[in-house]
Amino acid sequence: MPLFAYQSMNPEGKLVRGRLRAANLADLEVRLRRIELDLVDGSPQERGKFSLGFGKVKRKDLINFCFHLEQLTSAGVPLLEGLGDLRDGATNPSFKETVADIIESIEGGMQLSAALEQHDDVFNQTFSSLIRAGEHSGTLPQVFRHLTETLKWQDELASHTKKIVMYPAMVGTVVLGVMVFLMMYLVPQLTVFIQNMGQELPLHTRLLIFVSKIFVNYWPLLLALPIGTLVAAIVAIRTSPMARYHYDQYLLRVWLIGPILHKIILARFTTFFAIMYGSGITVLECLRLSEQIANNSFVGAGVHRATQLISEGNNITDAFDQIRIFPPLVIRMLKVGESTGALESALRNAAYFYDREVKEQIGKLQTIIEPAMTVVLGLLLGWIMLSVLGPIYDTISKIKT
Repeated sequence: MPLFAYQSMNPEGKLVRGRLRAANLADLEVRLRRIELDLVDGSPQERGKFSLGFGKVKRKDLINFCFHLEQLTSAGVPLLEGLGDLRDGATNPSFKETVADIIESIEGGMQLSAALEQHDDVFNQTFSSLIRAGEHSGTLPQVFRHLTETLKWQDELASHTKKIVMYPAMVGTVVLGVMVFLMMYLVPQLTVFIQNMGQELPLHTRLLIFVSKIFVNYWPLLLALPIGTLVAAIVAIRTSPMARYHYDQYLLRVWLIGPILHKIILARFTTFFAIMYGSGITVLECLRLSEQIANNSFVGAGVHRATQLISEGNNITDAFDQIRIFPPLVIRMLKVGESTGALESALRNAAYFYDREVKEQIGKLQTIIEPAMTVVLGLLLGWIMLSVLGPIYDTISKIKT
């Protein structure tokens, strides 16, 4: 079904905008009425090539979805009744309509996994494949439990990752703002006074004046250059697979950040691999789905290479060893797990290993970043104060003598 962008009115008279799948405008109106919204305007709008995988549905909605169904299916409540309760209790209009559409599909004879596949902007292929495996093996409650735990882990990991980014971003913004203010307003006013002293200026003062003139005379270029470079880089990464491959490869090599990002990707990979393998999905299918989970074309290419090696007759350990993505410790874990028939346990141990490593490295990075940013700000202000006050102090000293 096509995707419609709509404007609607809720019972309180407020305008609500969103996107829903419907057969046509009449069907869209019916679907909106089910969630107490009156259609004002709607038009077809296909999902863009680079839209995010979960659209407007947040991770907490998916956690509630999995936890709710895991509890109800474990208690023996029929799936349709559980979905109905979930639909009635949902607060996100988009997610509420998605669940309502899933109920309609199941009532029409579809299995849950097939109904989820119709909403690939909410439930990705890995999610649907795990549900299908749970349906075939009769372990749907366990699959929902694993998905709940994994989504909670991802949410916690995202929270840790934000801690790395937010503090440097805030401090960097302050440093940049202070530097722009000093270079464009304060330093130019003091430059004339310093130059009229009639003495030879030290190198650091001349350098400060030179940098200040660049800011004053070329500020449009200084503003446009980074923005233009960023836009060009984003376009290149999104349109060129080769550019995306080199960019993803570079990200994994960035000092401090790269190793942590690498471990986050591998933790996500091993976690989902263990869940899929434990749910009865074949190794090759697990690897194929894991290429998308990595969300990194460099790692994805390595996983694709491992899939080829395994399909050619290599065992899992040798394939992972050849792609050079996992460290030797994890390779040894996988080797023991494969030889003893406990591969799922080995994968979960690897996931635990990476999870612990990520948390420890994020904690260490936080302790490094805060004083480092403080030192950078202190050095910047010290350079400006020394460059401005130094000549003034020298002049006053000469007058006293």
